[in-house]
Amino acid sequence: MSIQSRLATTATILLSVVTQVDALNNGVAQLPVMGYNTWNAYHCDINQNLVVTSTNLMKSLGLLDAGYNYINIDDCYALKNRSAAGLIVADPVKFPMGMANLTSYIHSLGFKAGIYSDSGWQTCAGFPGSYSNELVDAQTFHSSWGFDLLKYDNCAVPYDSITHEGTLGRFKRMSDAIASVAATTKTAPMVFSLCEWGWKQPWLWAKELGQSWRTTGDIGQSWDSITSIINFNSFIAPSTDFYGRNDLDILEVGNSGLTYDEARSHWTAWALLKSPLLIGTNLSAITKENLDILTNREIIAINQDPVVGTSITPFRWGINPDWTSNSSFPAQYWSGQTQNGTVIMLLNTLNQEASMSFNFTESPWLRWGRQYSVRDLWTHTDNGTAVRSFTAQVPAHGVAALLLKDAGDEPAGLSPPCAVYYKCTDQNGTLVTAN
Repeated sequence: MSIQSRLATTATILLSVVTQVDALNNGVAQLPVMGYNTWNAYHCDINQNLVVTSTNLMKSLGLLDAGYNYINIDDCYALKNRSAAGLIVADPVKFPMGMANLTSYIHSLGFKAGIYSDSGWQTCAGFPGSYSNELVDAQTFHSSWGFDLLKYDNCAVPYDSITHEGTLGRFKRMSDAIASVAATTKTAPMVFSLCEWGWKQPWLWAKELGQSWRTTGDIGQSWDSITSIINFNSFIAPSTDFYGRNDLDILEVGNSGLTYDEARSHWTAWALLKSPLLIGTNLSAITKENLDILTNREIIAINQDPVVGTSITPFRWGINPDWTSNSSFPAQYWSGQTQNGTVIMLLNTLNQEASMSFNFTESPWLRWGRQYSVRDLWTHTDNGTAVRSFTAQVPAHGVAALLLKDAGDEPAGLSPPCAVYYKCTDQNGTLVTAN
């Protein structure tokens, strides 16, 4: 079932966002995780050589230097059955050096390592899940194998008569196990990445358990998939902060199905929405164009901003009335705070180039009566000083990412005296109207 169809009315989403939860402030992953994940490019066709090769390429291509410091192994690494002692066993044919030696190698290059399991009986590919084995598996993953992150999926759910709890309860069991292992070993806990696809509104509760939560079903290699995910997350973006964040899923940059402009829009939206940034392509075949997208240092700096942990949010939907849910044509005009100014994202969802304009009064983060210097975060150029509004030409399915910095009062004597007429009033009480 589509998660979007289950939340058709935006009122429900808006009410859910304002609910506050106590965050799990355990000191790990207060900024979005950046790294590599095996799933999108390889699914179950993984082995030790692939992981080692991908790790080496992450370093040699400059991706570690750009901030991508996790190497995450997804599903299909294990044998189909646990050992006689009840432990998950890494497939010795696929991973002959063993997981502990593999994570040691990953760590030796300056990376952290991530692993995968499931809150049910089996993983989504049919390998052993962790339900009823949470503590022993957390010990295996962290203490025995040396992993720093756990992605936790939502397949093979046990009967209600067995669990007597909902999705939150099943994920809490592993969160508690991670905390217990960390306390016992006196080490930092594993980062906990919840993957229940947004079914039970994790943006309301997952911040108590881990550091990120998937909000939708799996991403696909198409523009329709990208816009659908952006549309859904436009309504829950305020739930992201330093203590937890919406996870828009593994990146498709470098895979087939997206044009250059679409790939750039995809990555920009994920980065500015403060999603984890996990590369999911065959790095041995990556093009310079796609590598340049993934290593845009100015936008990465916003994703990893140590001062402002919140996400961009829409200030105008554009071609649709505000607060309209449209999986093909999501919100187009976005803004957010950064430590260095206000970031603006203009997303052209149309099939042709568009002239996209906004008034500074539309963003809550821009001051009225001020002018702003404009920095283009893709051309890496300073585009002068703008007064009251700005216009950009954006290609079909493309994006403009701008950083606006306060440049002082706008020029004196501008007419009209207010950038918008509504309620604009002279000191003597005279209401200003349009000419």
